[in-house]
Amino acid sequence: MSPDPSPLSPPDTGDQGRDILSLRDFRLRFRGQPVPTVNGIDLKVAAGEILCIVGESGCGKSVTAMSIMGLLPPRSSEVLSGSLDFLGKSYDLRHENLPAGQRGNQIAMIFQEPMTSLNPSFTVGNQIAESVLQHQGGSRAEAMERAHDMLVKVGIPAPRQRLNEYPYQLSGGMRQRVMIAMALANDPKLLIADEPTTALDVTIQAQILDLIRDLRRETGMGTMMITHDLGVVAEIADSVAVMYGGEVVEYGPVTEIFDNPQHPYTIGLMSAMPRLDQPGGRLAIVPGSVPSMANMPSGCRFRSRCAFAHARCADPAPKVEAAPGHSVACHFAPLEQNLAVTA
Repeated sequence: MSPDPSPLSPPDTGDQGRDILSLRDFRLRFRGQPVPTVNGIDLKVAAGEILCIVGESGCGKSVTAMSIMGLLPPRSSEVLSGSLDFLGKSYDLRHENLPAGQRGNQIAMIFQEPMTSLNPSFTVGNQIAESVLQHQGGSRAEAMERAHDMLVKVGIPAPRQRLNEYPYQLSGGMRQRVMIAMALANDPKLLIADEPTTALDVTIQAQILDLIRDLRRETGMGTMMITHDLGVVAEIADSVAVMYGGEVVEYGPVTEIFDNPQHPYTIGLMSAMPRLDQPGGRLAIVPGSVPSMANMPSGCRFRSRCAFAHARCADPAPKVEAAPGHSVACHFAPLEQNLAVTA
């Protein structure tokens, strides 16, 4: 079965020279699956930009990030197509990944659960210092001093004491800060943050988001943040990519996506958010569930759950520019015009 053509490209920033990372036409299939798990993904991140990738669990957000980092085992996955431009160098992802020397150095990743990402057998200081030694060399004393400086930078109290503590001795918020300190210890150009505020209370979540914003402002690094929380997206994003069923269905500036959502799936996500001006009201739902890869519909992958589904939706969804820089993969976009015609 031939994969559907790429439904969507990211908006043109107007400054191609500033792009840190550009992912083009990325398709990946896990062994034994009949269709691509991730299908035709185009993303890019510029210096100083925070791109949020949003969608429900299983939509391909983390798979895309892990593929960028080259962390998926080749025995269980197959890249069908895709090119990655990172810091001016191109990689054909069918045959090559980012060099190991780039990971943790020029590009770094924060994983979902810091307690399972940090090694329980080593102190916090040793784990951060190991990353510095791996990529920058120098003495262990210098690396430990860099670890201390990073703990100060991410706002951990009593940093000298924390250097000698183990992950289990820290709170969830402090462990997440340690993960950020480790990721940023080598001054990466791009940070990938996979659900960095999961399982944190709202106060700590706000602190982590403030920290990422501050570090972005200080260092100019680009950030790709993966989340299913639209509140986080509204708080921190510059641009948003909405994913469904392994595809990007809507892409654009955060204000445009929130003020003028055009894809039925994006509208469903927005409608499901609690509202302070409607206390006690029932939340809207997106009916049904994401189809399995074995039963993924042809054409628009959302059509089995879409209230506006039409026979034409069995064909691949076109890329429509709903507004400058705002792309939508839907036959009916812009909805205000086309739904009235087809009703």
